[in-house]
Amino acid sequence: MIFRVLAQILACLATLALLPAHAQGLRPTSRSSVTLPVAVSEAPGAQRPADFIVAVVNSEPITNHQVNVEVRRILQQYAQQRRPQPDLRELSRQVLERLINDRAQLQLAKETGIKVDEPSVDQAEQTVARQNQMTVDELRHRIEQEGLDPKQLREQLRDQLMLTRLREREIDPRVRISDQDVEQYQQEQLAASSDPARQLVNIAQLLVAVPENASEAQVAALQDKAQRALARARAGEDFAALVSELSDAKDKSNGGQLGLRSADRYPALFLEATRSLAVGAVTGPVRSGAGFHILQLIERRAAGLPPMTVTQSRARHILLVPSAQLSEAAARDKLLDFRKRIQSGKTDFATLARENSQDGSAAQGGDLGWANPGQFVPEFEEVMNRLAPGQISEPLISRFGVHLIQLLERRNATLGEREQREMIRSMLREKKFGEVYATWAQDVRARAYVELREAPQ
Repeated sequence: MIFRVLAQILACLATLALLPAHAQGLRPTSRSSVTLPVAVSEAPGAQRPADFIVAVVNSEPITNHQVNVEVRRILQQYAQQRRPQPDLRELSRQVLERLINDRAQLQLAKETGIKVDEPSVDQAEQTVARQNQMTVDELRHRIEQEGLDPKQLREQLRDQLMLTRLREREIDPRVRISDQDVEQYQQEQLAASSDPARQLVNIAQLLVAVPENASEAQVAALQDKAQRALARARAGEDFAALVSELSDAKDKSNGGQLGLRSADRYPALFLEATRSLAVGAVTGPVRSGAGFHILQLIERRAAGLPPMTVTQSRARHILLVPSAQLSEAAARDKLLDFRKRIQSGKTDFATLARENSQDGSAAQGGDLGWANPGQFVPEFEEVMNRLAPGQISEPLISRFGVHLIQLLERRNATLGEREQREMIRSMLREKKFGEVYATWAQDVRARAYVELREAPQ
């Protein structure tokens, strides 16, 4: 039971990656995906192998037990996902290599002065608890029930945050995506879009079902019904409303949309009917064994390109940057006081932002403008996405400082060419980050003294 809780730490830590940004100091340049050894309970009656040192990184040992803990965690993940079990010897070798890399990087982080304060660990622990639908106290109690120490979770979170900050500092400046890179990627994706397997399509349908043994008169009447539905759609009536009123399909949710999927996963009949259709247009009736279909093309794009329509958020924030005169805890308390004053009506958010926010958006009352998904750092965006319009968050800690966020509004928007290019730039940056990280990690490992002793058992 506890494993299901602790295994999600990995997903939570991906959310906790606090990335550098431009403009208001919130916009990401990349994201790293890293793993973390977590405590896994032993099977009842299991005999633990004798512990011994398997490697030394500079002066710090890595033990056989540490490797086995991580191996068990990975094996449990494989079992939960019903995947074939990997070769244990090779898995142990890979785990040891990652532990060596992490240990060398943690040492570098400490040597270069990177620190993670208690409020940041508190926030990370709250995220783990929330994603498991628990309070922090419930999470700690569950861990203790399994005979584990909640302090171990906090230390793992601290180490992961430290590694994340090191990787941000060392790798982000080396990741650059030019306009030429974006243009080349666009051209490659558009060239590949003629291949159905490389094309994503979303089609909505209104089905007028025809019974198996229908007479010619019944078929004609049902075809006439489909024609009338098509005429109403072409006259401008809302297609989703028509689906709700007239469709005989079993699933009429989401306006009859069949979902964004590769074109080769749609019936050839549907693809042929919508091949020359403009987005938003309708066609039909298309006859199949099930009946008459009225089809609307919702979206068509190359698989590697960003979506045309996204949900945008408009938010504002107040940023306080910790310093020698203002600790993280004091900044958080100050923002909590701001929140109470705003909610009581004693002042308003924009006024406090103009007077206190240490951010380029202060002059606009903290207004960050309309933002696309992925535009802000994950921790900021994760909190913002949970807010309802008008709602104010609890203070949020990021690598830039402590934030108070208010969501103003949301909308669905079609991306323009410039916005699409920026989303492509972010996608390419993600990919390049991984490549640069691999080279950097090898360099850190090469500069560390690593002594391999006995193989893990």
